[in-house]
Amino acid sequence: MDIQAVLERLSLLRGPSGFERPVAETAVELMRPLLDEANVDRFGNAVGVRLCGRPGAPRLLLDAHLDEVGLMVTGVEEGFLRFRTIGGVDPRMLPDQEVTVLTDPPILGVVACLPPHVLKAEDMRKSIPVDQLRVDVGLTQEQAERAVPIGTSMVYREEPVLLRNGRFSGKALDDRACFAVLLRTAELLRDKSLDVDLYLLGSTREEVSGAGVRVGTYGIHPDFCVAVDVTHAKAPDTGSSRQSKLGGGPQIGMGPSMTRWMTQRMRTKAGELGIPCDVEVMEGHTGTNGWYMQTVREGIATAVVSLPLRYMHSPVETVALEDIESTAALLAAFIEHLGGEAERI
Repeated sequence: MDIQAVLERLSLLRGPSGFERPVAETAVELMRPLLDEANVDRFGNAVGVRLCGRPGAPRLLLDAHLDEVGLMVTGVEEGFLRFRTIGGVDPRMLPDQEVTVLTDPPILGVVACLPPHVLKAEDMRKSIPVDQLRVDVGLTQEQAERAVPIGTSMVYREEPVLLRNGRFSGKALDDRACFAVLLRTAELLRDKSLDVDLYLLGSTREEVSGAGVRVGTYGIHPDFCVAVDVTHAKAPDTGSSRQSKLGGGPQIGMGPSMTRWMTQRMRTKAGELGIPCDVEVMEGHTGTNGWYMQTVREGIATAVVSLPLRYMHSPVETVALEDIESTAALLAAFIEHLGGEAERI
């Protein structure tokens, strides 16, 4: 699998929370050569499965969400679009950003900004509230009202780029880079004999509610699950508390919301195979779909594995290709012979 090509394809897709259908359809297309079957469920999640052939085999679910943060049009004012945010959009990021307005066909816009020449000194140090920002699509009031219905979504417009040393940058890598991890995991296991039925879930609406993973997990009814999401990697402005670094391998979540034997199995497999990794302490809410998966139905044994990423929820999120490979290798090692170990617990 060409990881860079998959990342480019996934990053370019437009799918903010609640509008992920094009991403889910592509995810299904990417899963089908690696699994027994794949489809989009009634909630819009992409679901794939590889059956091990053992009657009554345990079910393992790996999840990575497909949605991205975005914007939603709330009205038109003198031809400019008013909007609200979908998910955790940082208003500091917005002035002068290019966006794609998801009409049919899509149109391009820019978030209006004042030039520094007309700003007061104190205003240059402030972020502008979202309700004061507008998107310029180059249309008159009448044209914009006809072309852009209220409720239309928008996303960052950004071309992905490969930086030096295998660093890949683009939009929506939270969490589509982790879906690439799931695909690579399935590829590594393609010629391996498994003792669990393996499910991959590209879930929807993580950035706003976690509803997609709740519905998907309920329908699959797994015996254990792993949430695969991004975590903050070290950057010049992140301070000294961040442990993860690009190229340092996956972070294994440890805390009260994770099942201890699954966490320990992850750590043991990493040590046996020399896979670089670190432990990420998650003392409360994990900030991932694992928080929701653990309480579906009667409760599900859950682990969290995180991929280091810089500049989260920006149009230039950045990951290391080697981390995608090492995270997939860890998950593949975790999955092999998992059913036998689970039976002993």
